[in-house]
Amino acid sequence: MTFPKLLLITLFLSLQTLFIASQILTPSSNSSSSICKTTPDPKFCKSVFPQTSQGDVRDYGRFSLRKSLTQSRKFTRTIDKYLKRNKGLLSHSAVGALQDCRDLASLTTDYLTTSFETVNVTASSKTLSFSKADDIQTLLSAALTNEQTCLDGVNTAASSSWTIRNGVALPLINDTKLFSVSLALFTKGWVPKKKKQTGYSWAHPKNTHSHNKPLRHFRNGALPLKMTEQTRAVYESLSRRKLADDDNDDNTVLVSDIVTVNQNGTGNFTTITDAVAAAPNKTDGTAGYFVIYVTSGVYDENVLIAKNKRYLMMIGDGINRTIITGNRSVVDGWTTFNSATFAVTSPNFVAVNMTFRNTAGPEKHQAVALRSSADLSIFYSCSFEAYQDTLYTHSLRQFYRECDIYGTVDFIFGNAAVVLQNCNLYPRQALPNQFNAITAQGRTDPNQNTGTSIHNCTIRPADDLASSNYTVKTYLGRPWKEYSRTVFMQSYLDGFVEPVGWREWNGDFALSTLYYAEYNNTGPGSSTTNRVVWPGYHVINSTDANNFTVSNFLFGDEWMVQSGVPYMAGLLS
Repeated sequence: MTFPKLLLITLFLSLQTLFIASQILTPSSNSSSSICKTTPDPKFCKSVFPQTSQGDVRDYGRFSLRKSLTQSRKFTRTIDKYLKRNKGLLSHSAVGALQDCRDLASLTTDYLTTSFETVNVTASSKTLSFSKADDIQTLLSAALTNEQTCLDGVNTAASSSWTIRNGVALPLINDTKLFSVSLALFTKGWVPKKKKQTGYSWAHPKNTHSHNKPLRHFRNGALPLKMTEQTRAVYESLSRRKLADDDNDDNTVLVSDIVTVNQNGTGNFTTITDAVAAAPNKTDGTAGYFVIYVTSGVYDENVLIAKNKRYLMMIGDGINRTIITGNRSVVDGWTTFNSATFAVTSPNFVAVNMTFRNTAGPEKHQAVALRSSADLSIFYSCSFEAYQDTLYTHSLRQFYRECDIYGTVDFIFGNAAVVLQNCNLYPRQALPNQFNAITAQGRTDPNQNTGTSIHNCTIRPADDLASSNYTVKTYLGRPWKEYSRTVFMQSYLDGFVEPVGWREWNGDFALSTLYYAEYNNTGPGSSTTNRVVWPGYHVINSTDANNFTVSNFLFGDEWMVQSGVPYMAGLLS
């Protein structure tokens, strides 16, 4: 007797879940009622586990993660069936929302698989190391962000389709609650106590230090020793030093290969998309970065760098010289997620000396220039130009250094753990009925390790806003989601920033649960005397501010050095 492959897979997963449930049925002292008190939704948490179950927090955590993984795979199949069954019947925007969900579900399954495998082999009596705990907490935070992104898109599409609401949105809500349980139990069971006790993010065992050195030289493991002048120019453009200055391997950026994009046909490729397609798949970084040098020009193409294109470095000829541009927008039927001119999901991506632009204009509302869902991604000396929703720091861990960001409404938004350092933020002239909100951070769960840290940046008006005599008001941010978290520290705030600093999203939504903070800012707009008096707003000291530095918020010392990009690990002295 034979069984369909899908049936066998489903049966196998069900048996695994039952087996894990049987491991919870032990004479331990904790019931699901006591364990679930530590989660955001104790009532839902109790419904996840067998009523008579007993075990410690790690037993429950493993069970919840296994169930989350099963549900993620099930949801992927649901989307596939729904798209196939309703082909030709759905609107362009509905199809786009469902395809976003399909792509996000694939990423979520990867994150949950890694998370479950990690906790499943960890001894019951041990927590994880600081860095490993951060890795898994980051993945589980991103899984929850993916669910919320999908739900936001589906809810918009569901306004014109009750079948989407019942068939997709309702199951997704329960999955989101389940993922929240998994994140809460992981945080309680596996994250070291010292990391949890800071209240805002975590403490790092290392002392913070400056790593503000010049960019490192390249060492190439694939090309001949005698490089072409063009290759040498690319290397030296990044390093800002002569390649021959130092042959010390400790002062190098390892590169596996380099290709050139030039629109005149003299390079290896004429489009960025073709160059990305040629990059190797699933590399582990031991051979170095695959470098794509994009010569000066305006590249009118929407670029997507998929999750398998790891350790890719893209170098342009400079801001406003190498320009990638597009004009997708929500008004024209795209989802916010897929309106991006440039979207990257691959881990360890680095971009240098480039401009990312969306020219849809303010009247087209949400129109993203760049979306990053790439863990351990770095953008150095880049410019991001659009109006509403310019820079979508969607998820995972990201770093931006010496970048220019232009926009109007919520122009830096998303739910990554992200630090913007030594950047210039330029609010622009918005539509007459709009206001500028520099940030709209999207943290939905108190256990997510996400937030936006703006460190040693400069906030000034763009030329069009300055020439308008500031007819549009500008705020530091507003709470897009319930646990929105944003910190401005040691930055220069020009006088056009509204004295209250921050703006409500809708009534008193999130004013008690958000975490907004300012530390030691300067400039005429930095006074906190007339700032909002919300329960979630704080003027913090150096101890609290240190939680949001590169070393402590991103664990940047663990992964940023290999890129050669300069960064400041701690606070300004």
